[in-house]
Amino acid sequence: MTTIDGRLQQVKHRINAACLAAGRAPGDVGLLAVSKTQSPEAVREAHASGQCAFGENYIQEGVEKILELRDLPLVWHMIGPVQSNKTRVVAEHFDWVQSVDRLKIAERLSAQRPDHLPPLNVCVQVNIDAGPNKSGVAPEDALALAHGISALPRLRLRGLMALPEPTPDFIAQKLVFTRALAVFDQILAARLPGWAEFDTLSLGMSADLEAAIAAGSTLVRVGTAVFGERPAR
Repeated sequence: MTTIDGRLQQVKHRINAACLAAGRAPGDVGLLAVSKTQSPEAVREAHASGQCAFGENYIQEGVEKILELRDLPLVWHMIGPVQSNKTRVVAEHFDWVQSVDRLKIAERLSAQRPDHLPPLNVCVQVNIDAGPNKSGVAPEDALALAHGISALPRLRLRGLMALPEPTPDFIAQKLVFTRALAVFDQILAARLPGWAEFDTLSLGMSADLEAAIAAGSTLVRVGTAVFGERPAR
């Protein structure tokens, strides 16, 4: 049976190989281990193998895991939808929110971020291919949302996240990811307040990380390839 450590090494090998194929340095791309529905023990095992950044889709499950694992130096990303009535608990527990798609949500996260914590790192989520079942702001509205976020005192605008509809074709995958890169570059070129920290392009998962890296991703979100098949929630 393949262990989490073994899977992590395989994923890192894929990332390194994809970087080399794209003419990029392996250190250009980080790995976010998506731990939704995984046990705290699985996260501990991944941390013991050198993984420190974890992504959660479900707020309550994520918070419970954060509290149980607070003895470890982990970085927690919320990558699932955030509703208005859940912003406080997210602002109080997570280090990153990658799924900001409305200014109202950003404003609440900023207002509810505790003063003793550093500013909350956030990404603009873009619905890059108009997927009917996907969250995210339209590409043409991403810059305006980024501008609004950059003015909020308790948030740090760090980048852009996209979750396009799945496709098995590498060329089609890369084409969609390249559109996300164009939106990222547009926001970066605007030189909003704190623009030098706008450095994260969160694209790619287990099935398409090679295409994402070829298109310029700096952070891939990988769950199944790290932890194995996901347990029922």
